[in-house]
Formats: sequence, structure tokens, C-alpha cells
Amino acid sequence: MPLTLQIDADRWRAHVRTYVAGATRIVPVTKGSGYGFGNSVLAAEASTLGIDTIAVGTYEEVAAATGPFPGDVLVLSPWRPTLDVDLVDEGRVVHTVSRLTDLRDLAESDRRPRVVVEVLTSMRRHGIATTEIGQAVSLLDRVRFEGWALHLPLTGDRLAQARDLARLFVATSGSEGHRLWLSHLDRSDATTLAAETSADIRLRVGTALWLGQRSAFRARASILDVHAVRRGQPYGYRQRRASRDGVLLVVAGGTAHGVALAAPSPAASLRQRAVSVGTGVLEGLGYALSPYHVAGKRRWFAEPPHMQCSLIWLPTGTDPPAVGDEIDIDVRFTTTTFDRIVWT
Repeated sequence: MPLTLQIDADRWRAHVRTYVAGATRIVPVTKGSGYGFGNSVLAAEASTLGIDTIAVGTYEEVAAATGPFPGDVLVLSPWRPTLDVDLVDEGRVVHTVSRLTDLRDLAESDRRPRVVVEVLTSMRRHGIATTEIGQAVSLLDRVRFEGWALHLPLTGDRLAQARDLARLFVATSGSEGHRLWLSHLDRSDATTLAAETSADIRLRVGTALWLGQRSAFRARASILDVHAVRRGQPYGYRQRRASRDGVLLVVAGGTAHGVALAAPSPAASLRQRAVSVGTGVLEGLGYALSPYHVAGKRRWFAEPPHMQCSLIWLPTGTDPPAVGDEIDIDVRFTTTTFDRIVWT
């Protein structure tokens, strides 16, 4: 009895088709856990959208995409000469190059690979410096150049940053109508940028595309076992003793699925920081609110999640679900792997 992703297929696909049908060329991103759906599932869905390119995160993800998707595959992780990758069909793979030394290595090879050149933005993750653009241009006639790439931050004036860099590309290379691959820019801003710079905009989109219609899907967890517990009785791996009478629910979903795994908090406001501090204090005392909902409320973990299941504490007075029932669970789809997907 599994952790399940239930999808309203018609509603979800209607959102995806509408998103892709805009004026800006969309490049769907399939990477990591496949946003909860799995990369092969998303690649197969992308093949029905009439698009020519999708993006994956790493070279290890290329195979899962090229099977169900017949078009080109852009690899977002930068190419490095030390990578040991077996590219089944290099004619379909577009490399991201973020260092002059790597671009030079590819230019001097006899492969003439397809490349996009990433330029460093205020994200400061990957990319050549703006002062190196001219040197990069001198090497482009020895590769199959597919355009410039920008990975923008999630905040700030991203349009202004993209506009400045796009104009710099034109000024340095002397070419109008160049192709520009972008992440984290709104579609309306992408349309504005295309009009202002004559660039062929390719907007790489993952979360807003695949997870933008949250009402179209829900995560459900099966009840695996139900145990009444009396005050003072031990339970769980650590044999913690119950502080009062209650019920232990054994539910599907654990660390192997990504349940309750958390990244550092991006808290910015005082309220967000206070919540983070309060949550940390409770966890230090052995209390953690679970993502599982029973009788309309989020319930507490009885102990940290196990690998494939979790123990949930239900207080006396709440009618417990039965073995085989399903309950709602809030998950972060980019870190969750489901046992099954049910299309309705």
C-alpha cells in the first residue's frame, strides 16, 4: 500500500498545454525527481506538446529523456572534460559550456558539438564573465553554437539584468536575432525582452509548468497499521514512552520517498524567522509536526520517519482511519518520489 500521486489528467494537461502555447518558446525542464512525476513521465508528456527541445539537469538524466522524447535535449549542468558520459546520440544533445577552457577544448576537438554558452549572472553559480564574451565569440565558428544562456535569480529586477546582457551579446558579437536561453523569467517579461532585443527567447521552465495547477493533483498516503497505545508504553525504534493514551498510525511514506526532508529555510521576515526558531526548539525537544492530515488537522510525528513508512501520533478522542484507508499528505514535489501515479 503506497504513497500515491493522484492526478486529474484533463485539468493538469490543459494547464500544461496553455502554458506552452504562449508567444514565448518554452523549454520544459525534467530533472531530479521529475517534480514528483518522474523524468520519463514528463519527457513523454513533453513529446505531445509539439515542442522541439527539453532540458535535463545532468548527463545521467539524458537517457530517461531521449527514450520517450524524440527532439533535442539541453543539459543544464555545465560540460566538463572529465565527465565520463556515454551520449547515445550526440546529435540530439546540446551542451552547456560555462568556462572558456571548456569551450576551447570542445572547439579544438573533431566533434563539432552543439553548445550554448552560459554567462555569469548575479546568481554567481556557473558562467563565463562578461569580460570573456569576446574571447568566446572567437571560438564559436568551431562548434555548433546554439545561443547564450542565463540563469537568473528568483528575486530582483531580472528583466533589467537579462536586457543588459542581451544587448551586450549583440554589441560584442555583432549579430541580431541571437538565441537566448533563460531560466526564472516571467513569460510577460520574456515577451518584452524579445521585442526589445530581437532575441529568439527560449524560456526554460519546470515548476511553473508542471506544478502550476496544484488543484489538479494531490498526494495520498495509505494507512498500513493502527495500534492503540497506553500511557507509559514504549514504541518505535528508540522505545520512547507514550506520555498519554493515544493511537499510533503507521502510514506509507518515509525518508526514501523524501517525506519530511527539509532544506535550509529561506526565511526573510521577522515572522518567518520566529517560526523557524520555534520549529527548531520543538524539534530539539523531540516534537515535529508531520505533513500528514487526519480529521482535518496536521498530526505530529511519533518519531522521525522510517525509510518507507512513518509513525504518526493520534490523540484519544479522534477516530482513527482504518488499515487500507488513504489520508492527505503535504509534500515538496521536487524532493518526493511516489510509489505510484494514478491518472483520473
